[in-house]
Amino acid sequence: QVQLVESGGGLVQAGGSLRLSCAASGRTFSSYAMGWFRQAPGKERELVATISWNGGRTYYTDFVKGRFTISRDNAKNTVYLQMNSLKPEDTAVYYCNADLGRLWTGQTFGSWGQGTQVTVSS
Repeated sequence: QVQLVESGGGLVQAGGSLRLSCAASGRTFSSYAMGWFRQAPGKERELVATISWNGGRTYYTDFVKGRFTISRDNAKNTVYLQMNSLKPEDTAVYYCNADLGRLWTGQTFGSWGQGTQVTVSS
């Protein structure tokens, strides 16, 4: 099992930037892929970006491609999400989770944390 703690959210104006962090504990961090998700009010949780076990492969959904960057530091057991050119529609609670594979398979196994709130004002 993996425990996850997200941080770094806040209130920012449209066009601004934030850097989210997700600290993992439990199973060996470098043995699995990681992903960032978000959930806006009244909507289902959706995948935002993923990164393979060594950072060599990343994936972004269309609505964040070119604006967000996912990265990881295996020495610190932490995955990051750099968010630039933020838009009001990026407003959501952001979560991270761990994947069963070294490459993303979509099968998460971590305990969902409380997430971190990102609010983008227009």
